[in-house]
Amino acid sequence: MPLSEHEQRMLDEIETALYADDPKFASSVRKTGASGGRRPMALIVVLGVIGVALLVGGLALDFKPGGFPVLSLVGFLVMFAGGVIAMRSTSSAGVVPGKERGAAPGAGGRAQQPKPSSGQSYSSRMEDRFRRRFEQ
Repeated sequence: MPLSEHEQRMLDEIETALYADDPKFASSVRKTGASGGRRPMALIVVLGVIGVALLVGGLALDFKPGGFPVLSLVGFLVMFAGGVIAMRSTSSAGVVPGKERGAAPGAGGRAQQPKPSSGQSYSSRMEDRFRRRFEQ
């Protein structure tokens, strides 16, 4: 179902504001291809399903050398590998590339904030960013 003109205009405004607010994010979005997030997501789902099947199958089968369900351990490791892939690909999964529609960074009346020093911890940078959004 196509978007109406009003909805398309609102979406363009949101996109422009996002690019103006976070140029680093905008450049990473432009670098990511549309198919970049599909393959890892499919791989993650397949690994999860296979891992669960092996985990349950290892418990259900009578094959337990030394009393230890080895097949279940393999299933857990397969699911763990899927989780690691999911964590490593979170920056590119499901991101659709966009293009800036004529908006200059800093447009929309927002003042450019100085970048926080690299010596700050991740949590303090996130707190600063959170405060700046509510101060404006």
